[in-house]
Amino acid sequence: MAEIFSPVRLGDLDLANRVVMAPMTRDRAGPLDEPTDLMVEYYRQRATAGLIVTEGTQPNPAGKGYWRTPGIHLPAQVAGWRKVADAVHGRGGRIVLQLMHVGRAAVRANKDADAETVAPSAIACPDPIPGPDGVPVPTEMPRALETGEIPGVIADYVTAARNARVAEIDGVELHCASGYLPMQFLSSNSNRRDDAYGGSAANRVRFVVETLTALADAVGPGRVGFRICPGVTFNGMADADPAETYATLLRAVDGLGLAYCHLVHIPNAGFDALELVRANWSGPVIENCGLSLEKAQALLAEGRADAVSFGYAYIANPDLVERFRSGASLAKGDRNTFYTGHGDDARGYIDYPGAG
Repeated sequence: MAEIFSPVRLGDLDLANRVVMAPMTRDRAGPLDEPTDLMVEYYRQRATAGLIVTEGTQPNPAGKGYWRTPGIHLPAQVAGWRKVADAVHGRGGRIVLQLMHVGRAAVRANKDADAETVAPSAIACPDPIPGPDGVPVPTEMPRALETGEIPGVIADYVTAARNARVAEIDGVELHCASGYLPMQFLSSNSNRRDDAYGGSAANRVRFVVETLTALADAVGPGRVGFRICPGVTFNGMADADPAETYATLLRAVDGLGLAYCHLVHIPNAGFDALELVRANWSGPVIENCGLSLEKAQALLAEGRADAVSFGYAYIANPDLVERFRSGASLAKGDRNTFYTGHGDDARGYIDYPGAG
């Protein structure tokens, strides 16, 4: 019977406990989208997690859609992430970098002037996204990727993963949820392609399968995870049959030897996402979505998950593991400071009590 404070091995990643810090956009990167000293301290404070999954990080300029999100494609960005990795490792922690290409979920004002917005199909994201001043504005119409361009996008992911390893980050997580580029390929309503990457579920999962395969070849499968959320409607997702889509995806990547599947578990009509994952994926599972300590412990004890991740709780509780151990109450985060867009704004970021 697994216990939340017991060690666990996910692929090549040895974790001191089964508490994972979930990826959370915080909009605090510097003017070159580089991790700042403030970000170094933010992650250092939370390094007693068994594993930190960083905020979504763009693998190339086209992958950026939000203000002040970090990248991993410029030397300054790699150098910044090296400082983060050193700080986390200095406290005995482990950290993987989430690779997030937003695809069509982008606002022009948030991107470099020469950075395109691309997607599987020329269909705009219907959900507005905050601009530089925090006010939500409509997204722009994306350009549909040509078939011949797709290997280049995958190559950018690979370069980003290699850059993460140069920065001494322990691994990478491919963001396949939240309506971003990989999920845009997966979902039948945002992927209207008529080539090998569109149509059937087997074709729509191809981009993700090829990307995960390339990442595994580049940095080792045991250092690559992926995050999914079957059935989520965020950023305009409306797959006609998410159970079929994700069963197809999971079976296709099950033999790659990847480190883990990170499941954002939301209610779905007709199927339970965790049961779907367990039926089609034999590797480790990190369960996420509104867990309490008691629910997390039950999932681990029942063997339904190998680790559990917490997002919101980690904003105001950098010492979350210690609070769980002692039974201390959890602090609440100030939502007004979740996304300030200022790289030097410590408010609601590194100033919560209990920061180590």
